Amino acid sequence: MILTIAFAMLPLMSFAKKDIAEAEEEFNPTDMIMHHIGDSHGWHFFGSGDSSFTLPLPVILYTDNGLVTFMSSEFHHDTEGHHVVEKNGMRFVNFHEKIYQLEADASEVEFDADHHPLNAEKPLDLSITKNVAAMLLTVVLMLLFFFSLAKHHKKHAHAPKGLNNALEALVLFVRDDIAKPQIGDKKYKKFMPFLLTVFFFIWITNLLGLLPGAANVTGNISVTVSLGLFTLVLIIVNGNSDFWKHTLWMPGIPTFVKPILAVVEVLGLIIKPVALMIRLFANITAGHIIILSLLGLIFILESAGVAGVSVPFALFITVLELLVAFLQAFIFTMLSALFIGMAVQEHEHH
Repeated sequence: MILTIAFAMLPLMSFAKKDIAEAEEEFNPTDMIMHHIGDSHGWHFFGSGDSSFTLPLPVILYTDNGLVTFMSSEFHHDTEGHHVVEKNGMRFVNFHEKIYQLEADASEVEFDADHHPLNAEKPLDLSITKNVAAMLLTVVLMLLFFFSLAKHHKKHAHAPKGLNNALEALVLFVRDDIAKPQIGDKKYKKFMPFLLTVFFFIWITNLLGLLPGAANVTGNISVTVSLGLFTLVLIIVNGNSDFWKHTLWMPGIPTFVKPILAVVEVLGLIIKPVALMIRLFANITAGHIIILSLLGLIFILESAGVAGVSVPFALFITVLELLVAFLQAFIFTMLSALFIGMAVQEHEHH
């Protein structure tokens, strides 16, 4: 945890040094925080400018003239839209991690009063960004872990040891404490692959997000929206006749009230995954913002003495984030199982 705090302070110090070098501009904590919780086309670890340590990632753009690919390092760490990359007779710039295709005679992006580009357009961006790379890393780790666990059970009848034992305990936890109670003993097996995948994906990405220079995957609203949509699709596809009857035309209710309640129920069906995605996004993003804000106080107040207070608090929040990483994975998985269980539950008719 101390190493994480130390590495987290390196980008802050690089921002401060950059400000001093550039006409002693005032340190901007908002730009610093948004830079570190946002996605990017290169995986930046520490430093700034030419002295920064950044892992280049593939930039994949679909334009009117076809597919264009190159490495993000060709932008030379410029995110202000000044460095132009020329490929296949086309000109591209990276402006605040949004890639624009410039007109033939343009050297940088110009915007109108509403911040619409005047001399450029955005191509379809299919790039492997930092968040995408982090998700791929999570998938690789999950495959390694569970292929190892499956291989053990294929060859041995006794319980596994070490990491496999911990993984098996978590699998049993998801089965016995989440899937069975919420979905039922008869139908839980059908949804176990989804619940296990969601639980471990969220948990591992949350843990990786606490490492120095890591990506803020579940703090990206696009990721949480996708996870919420998966749950919504499972609810809609697997909802039985009783579920849809009680949602769209409730029995035992006066006919004139049924259309009103149907609208409310349909809205509730949509709101459920929305609540899932907002809860996960907000909690993970808030943790990162708090840690960076506490460390940023050192440079805002320009006092080394503040570090004696802000660093211990940041360390405490970082340790707390370990619990939050597991808790958010558990809550998302449990609520998904609850919503699915409500859709597949058989009602007794008297």
